[in-house]
Amino acid sequence: MIKYTEEHEWLSLADGIVTVGITQYAADELGDIVFIELPEEGEEVTKGDEIVVIESVKTASDITAPLDGQITEVNQAVVDDPATVNADATEAWFFRMRVTDEAAFDSLMDEAAYKEMIG
Repeated sequence: MIKYTEEHEWLSLADGIVTVGITQYAADELGDIVFIELPEEGEEVTKGDEIVVIESVKTASDITAPLDGQITEVNQAVVDDPATVNADATEAWFFRMRVTDEAAFDSLMDEAAYKEMIG
């Protein structure tokens, strides 16, 4: 099951681990992405912490932690080739985290609610 945040992140939960990336809408709005900085594996994060930096030809922006937890894995492939996010944002995940409270995942938007939000 995939959930979405108001900050244009997608999240997928499997076996207590949440995989996080940005939506295709966000990638398209950013334009050509040229730089991505990811958090450190093992880092403890709190919902709202700025943990990812994305720079595109248009702008620089931060991605915040969608939930409380610990970073368990980062996707070095998007750091090495940031354009992969523009090509297919749903496949180009940024990091995985073990969440403190799985119930918080359920409170996020489903696809229908996200599509309604972006119009």
